[in-house]
Amino acid sequence: MPRSIERKYRAVTAFQRRLNAVMRRLPNHTLLETTGRTSGLPRRTPVGGRRVGDSFWLVSEFGERSQYVRNIMADPKVRVRVHGRWHTGTAHLLPDDDPVARLRTLPRLNSAAVRVIGAQLLTVRVDLDG
Repeated sequence: MPRSIERKYRAVTAFQRRLNAVMRRLPNHTLLETTGRTSGLPRRTPVGGRRVGDSFWLVSEFGERSQYVRNIMADPKVRVRVHGRWHTGTAHLLPDDDPVARLRTLPRLNSAAVRVIGAQLLTVRVDLDG
């Protein structure tokens, strides 16, 4: 990985750790809950995305480097909290999807942030159960 991307990743990760601790506590913020691949414990990550029918779409700013993406690779069963309500589902990583085009269909503010801070964008689709 190029040095500039590595520096960007470390800076963003340090900032997001602090921000995410606050965002997880907000009652209506969208959360993605994965199972920790090592600990087996639930891991909740604030995300920006949109529900479309029976699917929830989001874009990971650091692709397979993101911890929640690594957790999905180990166990694709997830939960998503949208508008304060939890939904179970199965996550799918879509490397062939155009993440920049996908961001144009997702919430504007989050999409702008992902474009600015992201380095290796990856689309994720969660197929929601029932």
